[in-house]
Amino acid sequence: MPSISEIDKNFKVETKIEKVGMKFHDVLSAPFKIHGVFYDDGKFRRIPCETARSVSPGVYALHANTAGGRVRFVTDSPYVAINAAMSNINKMSHFTLCGSGGFDLYADNEYVGTYIPPYCMTEGYEGIIEFKTRKLREITINFPLYSDTNSLYIGLDENAYLSEPTPYEVEVPIVYYGSSITQGGCASRPGTAYQSIVSREVNADFINLGFSGGARAESNIIDYIKSLPMSVFVFDYDHNAPSVEFLAATHERAFLDVRRANPELPIVMMSMPKYPLTSVEKARLRVIKTTYNNALANGDKNVYLIDGRALMKRANGDGTVDGCHPNDIGFFCMAKALIPLLKKILNH
Repeated sequence: MPSISEIDKNFKVETKIEKVGMKFHDVLSAPFKIHGVFYDDGKFRRIPCETARSVSPGVYALHANTAGGRVRFVTDSPYVAINAAMSNINKMSHFTLCGSGGFDLYADNEYVGTYIPPYCMTEGYEGIIEFKTRKLREITINFPLYSDTNSLYIGLDENAYLSEPTPYEVEVPIVYYGSSITQGGCASRPGTAYQSIVSREVNADFINLGFSGGARAESNIIDYIKSLPMSVFVFDYDHNAPSVEFLAATHERAFLDVRRANPELPIVMMSMPKYPLTSVEKARLRVIKTTYNNALANGDKNVYLIDGRALMKRANGDGTVDGCHPNDIGFFCMAKALIPLLKKILNH
């Protein structure tokens, strides 16, 4: 029986990878499972296009960056190749292209390799990761943090076993909202952003709603967030609030909007991951603590606070690339501060 690519040439995947017997599969088809993003109108997105447009030009520009996107599956193929069509590829002087525009692969929850993107790429790239042995593995491929993905095909041995992955133990996603740090700047690769580390440790699905420079708790984005199924909401836009006064005018309001729509939802408030703090940054922390203390005073038993100093203190000054955006050490420290609390909340 002819393959779909022989019937419809639009499905043919052109590749320069020399591998006899390799077959490409569209990740939108069964048995692949997509997490953290959805496909709409020619590309993967984190929020609906119209919602993003209604929030701000910045959020609209970033809403299809695939931070937190993953494809998962089980296979015994001796290799896994990718062919990714991409657009809006962000290249920055302080951020590796493997993080902003690359994919990486985990097998059975362990890092195996990164699909290294060529720096000159303009429309996507392809790559292959080979295993030393052939056996069944549960594969997770993490999408780029700061670029758009229009399509993704997975290349496997044509005779390989292929099936659905084991569901996450926590299937209802943890939803993260925040700034460029939440989006993943400046992790060396997608799997080292703090939410990915948390996900592997807690075995939880998640959605990354970090918007670089654009997280200001606008009513339209909060309305969208409060409508989502969530196991936990992690709430951190301190860095993007332009002033202490702005933070004070929006933080409690946004919290209460989400709380009214989700009376029993665990909500974790975090302040900016920085240590030590300036006097202005301490004032911002007091705003967040006021929201938290007011919630406790009103009898809220599902609200939690992480002082951002605890997220970065153990990095001992080596946790950022520029005094703001975490490197892999910083993200590891953030994850290690958050994991015990999430395990407690989720009864792990």
